[in-house]
Amino acid sequence: MWEDVKQSLSLALRSLTSNKMRSFLTMLGIIIGVGAVIVIMSVGAGAQSLILNQLDSFGSDLIAVLPGQSDEKGPPSQAFGITVTTLKYSDAKELIKPENVANVKAVAAYYQASVKSSWRQNEHDTQLNGTTDNYFEVEGGEIESGRFFTEEEVSGAARVAVLGSDAAEELFGSTNPLGQRIKVKNQSLEVIGVMKSRGKVAFSDYDDQIVAPLVFVQKMIAGVNHVSFIRVKLGEKADVDQALEEIKQTLRETHNIEDPIDDDFSVRSFRDALEMIMTITNALRYFLAAMAALSLLVGGIGIMNIMLVSVTERTREIGLRKAIGATSNQILRQFILESIFLTLIGGLIGIIGGVSLSYLVAVVANLLEYDWTFSISIVALMTAILISMIIGIVFGYYPARRASRLNPIEALRYE
Repeated sequence: MWEDVKQSLSLALRSLTSNKMRSFLTMLGIIIGVGAVIVIMSVGAGAQSLILNQLDSFGSDLIAVLPGQSDEKGPPSQAFGITVTTLKYSDAKELIKPENVANVKAVAAYYQASVKSSWRQNEHDTQLNGTTDNYFEVEGGEIESGRFFTEEEVSGAARVAVLGSDAAEELFGSTNPLGQRIKVKNQSLEVIGVMKSRGKVAFSDYDDQIVAPLVFVQKMIAGVNHVSFIRVKLGEKADVDQALEEIKQTLRETHNIEDPIDDDFSVRSFRDALEMIMTITNALRYFLAAMAALSLLVGGIGIMNIMLVSVTERTREIGLRKAIGATSNQILRQFILESIFLTLIGGLIGIIGGVSLSYLVAVVANLLEYDWTFSISIVALMTAILISMIIGIVFGYYPARRASRLNPIEALRYE
């Protein structure tokens, strides 16, 4: 039995190496399919870790209040580009009160707009972030030089600004920005501070922004009286679920809402956001992997077609082997082994290519200063090899069975 297997292996390898180009083209569908599945799973895991790390940097003690109603597990209205004006600065002032929300550390309200800023001849397109005096308590970060604006300056719509490090560099170069006046939409603001470089956190570029008092941005820049969103920072050991309910109840009272179904706001904890994003990214990863796996089916059909051609080309060889004593099982085993070899080698090449490309993506992402994790599942690799062998058996069986059933007399007469 073992001698028959060894002979079948030898004949199968000899047949495959006798026509290397055809063998490679036959394997190509398997190579692409296996490689694509591995790249999608690895890049998906890296992208997921990037998103989760970015959001996790805010901490699970941060709660976002967004304008407009939405399902608890669905995206807020803003995600669809809808402008909702139901949140006010006064809502943030209510949420900071301990009798309304227990164990709250800080609350910040925001209105954001893209603007063109200038100083003398220098111009820079950036993000204008209108906010409140406790911005750093909520967002983190520090002042490198100068100071941040006060609560009185927020309420009085003071014309002052704090610059991110990149925005300061773009506008002033080597000049000290403190005390200088910049223009934003024809409004003049005095620069009172520059923030320490922080980079991108949760896909927000903290270094390329101008921070100004909320009321000034609302009245003088945007001409509105609503805010884009509110963030609530909880104290240590706070009960997040309790805080969520207290925030909802407070906003219902301030907005004169009796039935929760009429809520004109959405309250989300960053913990919930992490869970939602994990669910979405996992579903997307597996869907894309399933789409890529379709190429394995195409590759299997290609292998079956080539094996059928091979059977036709080698009809006289099969007849000769049968004439000198080869059994139908030996012929069947030889052709199945050829099919398994094709898919197995193609799977291994696909794995090497997929892992290499995934690693290259991780290297490039980290060079671009993204917190990207290179992740390859051993289970996925072993599954890829197993699937390749199964495809070889399934799609190689029909050509092998056809070869094994050839009549030796008719096969020897075949031209």
